[in-house]
Amino acid sequence: MSHENPPVTAFLLVKTTPEWLALTPKERAAAFAAQVVPAIETKTTGVRSRFYDTEFYSARVTDVWVWEADDHHAYQLLIDALRETPFWDRYFEIVDLLVGTENGYARTYGFDPLATIAT
Repeated sequence: MSHENPPVTAFLLVKTTPEWLALTPKERAAAFAAQVVPAIETKTTGVRSRFYDTEFYSARVTDVWVWEADDHHAYQLLIDALRETPFWDRYFEIVDLLVGTENGYARTYGFDPLATIAT
């Protein structure tokens, strides 16, 4: 059984607010670059992000932000940094927060991860 500390992955399910939608797309990109990126860069290291649009399929959740952090401490610093920006509950309502580690069951039981591979 491996005792390595796997990365922490967080799926933030969010919903845009009218304040965010009132901004132009260019203003939105500038707000992210000016308000989120510097907060994260000064407060934590070892985090990566991806963003998914879901408003085409869901009225409750308009976007999914996927954050991967090197460890739990980096994840906690990330959330603290995000909470200090207008992206947390001003531009976006945080609908749900799902946090896990990939293939945790396999590490726990000493199994090879079960996964499918596209052919």
